[in-house]
Amino acid sequence: MAAPLLTLQAIALTFGGTPLLTQADLIVAPGDRIALVGRNGSGKSTLLKIAAGQVKPDSGERFLHPGAVVRYLAQETDFSGFETTAHFVEAGLKPTDDPHVARQALADLRLTGEEAVGRLSGGEARRAALAQAIAARPDVLLLDEPTNHLDLPAIEWLERTLSGLRSAILLISHDRRFLETLSRSTVWLDRGVTRRMEAGFAQFEGWRDDLIAEEERDAHKLDRKIVREEKWMHGGVTARRKRNVRRVRELAALRQERRDRRRVEGNVKLEASDAQLSGRLVIEANDLVKAFPDRVVVDRFSTRIMRGDRVGFVGPNGAGKTTLIKLLTGALVPDSGMVRLGTGLEMVMLDQKRDDLDPNWTVAEALTRGRGDQVVVNGKPRHVASYMKDFLFLPEQTRSPVSVLSGGERARLLLARALALPSNLLVLDEPTNDLDLETLDLLQELLGDYPGTVLLVSHDRDFLDRIVTSTIAFEGDGRWLDYAGGYSDMLSQRGIEPAQIAGRDKKQTKPPKDAVPSSSLAATPASAKRKLSFKEKHALEQLPGEIARLEQEIAALESKLASPDLFAKDPNAFAAATGRLAAAHGELGDKESRWLELEMLREEIEAR
Repeated sequence: MAAPLLTLQAIALTFGGTPLLTQADLIVAPGDRIALVGRNGSGKSTLLKIAAGQVKPDSGERFLHPGAVVRYLAQETDFSGFETTAHFVEAGLKPTDDPHVARQALADLRLTGEEAVGRLSGGEARRAALAQAIAARPDVLLLDEPTNHLDLPAIEWLERTLSGLRSAILLISHDRRFLETLSRSTVWLDRGVTRRMEAGFAQFEGWRDDLIAEEERDAHKLDRKIVREEKWMHGGVTARRKRNVRRVRELAALRQERRDRRRVEGNVKLEASDAQLSGRLVIEANDLVKAFPDRVVVDRFSTRIMRGDRVGFVGPNGAGKTTLIKLLTGALVPDSGMVRLGTGLEMVMLDQKRDDLDPNWTVAEALTRGRGDQVVVNGKPRHVASYMKDFLFLPEQTRSPVSVLSGGERARLLLARALALPSNLLVLDEPTNDLDLETLDLLQELLGDYPGTVLLVSHDRDFLDRIVTSTIAFEGDGRWLDYAGGYSDMLSQRGIEPAQIAGRDKKQTKPPKDAVPSSSLAATPASAKRKLSFKEKHALEQLPGEIARLEQEIAALESKLASPDLFAKDPNAFAAATGRLAAAHGELGDKESRWLELEMLREEIEAR
């Protein structure tokens, strides 16, 4: 086995009196592909900075193999001291590297090298930072949220590039598919301690759940032992004095162990405020055209969106996804064409730029919009501190200014604001940015159960595949096409390589001749890459329990009706039980049919 390139041992670090890292270990060997995962605020980025040598821990050891080259990609890049992207990337090369390598890395990421660093967009800045990290072909590559601000073609290019590198890679990402594709082992940072699994992220969640269940069993045993010892204490401590003193000390130690135990952080409680249902037709657009002086953004686009649809919008950065959504929701007037909005629409928009958050607000003011200390959710007033708790904010953060919140906390705050408003049309522009994986799972569940309509812009392929029922994709030259299914289904129907979507040159790929609107594809067989949606997976997990409860209810009703004197004693109860029994049998039949349908679908997909 090759000697480790980078080792962290017993790392501890405290911020503001609160332990962030207590026993963090990490070994990076040649060829490693490690996913570093954990909840927002668990210390992942801090641990990566310690690995990069940028932060010194309170205690513990960091060892870097002599001669090993490390490159670190931070969430926010400092371009100070550089004029152009070429100068910035060349500064990261090794002394023996050819400067042409920097230009090639920039070209691969659709940058010329002449861009002024002070005028870079978020996506351009991220691509320049990636070019600098990758160009030197380091021995160890530390990546903190490398897909932030990248569009889908750039993410897929990055996947292919990282897969071909010889560098050992340690990465943090909220992009589930990115982690599953690249990782071969997983390090879980939880309550200041690291635990490692020698398998990729695809196996992580089951492994984590087993560890948590084992921990809860151990905690229950500890609590029961304390109860027994306390019961013994109340029985007297005079006899066998030496032994009693020892047991008193042991009881004190057990109590201290329980106090010191840092429990697993809870999940965000996501609940959308429902408005009255909209009309069946939500949006109808015919031959929309929108042009700016330099180009046509939308060219004769037509679609129809019905109540309950979940529509994803995909395309390179700058393609015009936000412009198209503004046209469809009536926020922007088209140059030509027609948009008709359905009746009874109540729209709530979540903006990725977070312009709606005043940094001078407190968290409470952001949630109440400066009006008192109550938040109305589903028509019921709730105290702002109680509502904040659902989104994992601490009570003492009520008066904290928005400006001091982390990226993940701001993302949760925006979600809390949006979900408190009654809506039947949710417009979500990059809602997954900075959210941890557990919160993403809950957001997927909420959107799956949401009774209204969802318009979703996202660069998260797994999120799109789990949520959307159709995908509107950019085809180049202002043309957009509506496909049935998620992102993977769209690629399958196109029959093209993902890199062709980027439009790196002016010759955009034309839509295939047989591409048809999603309404026409709805009845066609699932594509070869069909996957169970999040809602289908959730139903498959929940239906057995619901079927069992109905069977128990039916048995109880039949037992009740078997009483020979029920009708004579209480005719109303007999009628109610008879009616409920018939309804329960109907519900049971429906749920059994649905479970059988989903189970057959699952087996068919797994057999492919």
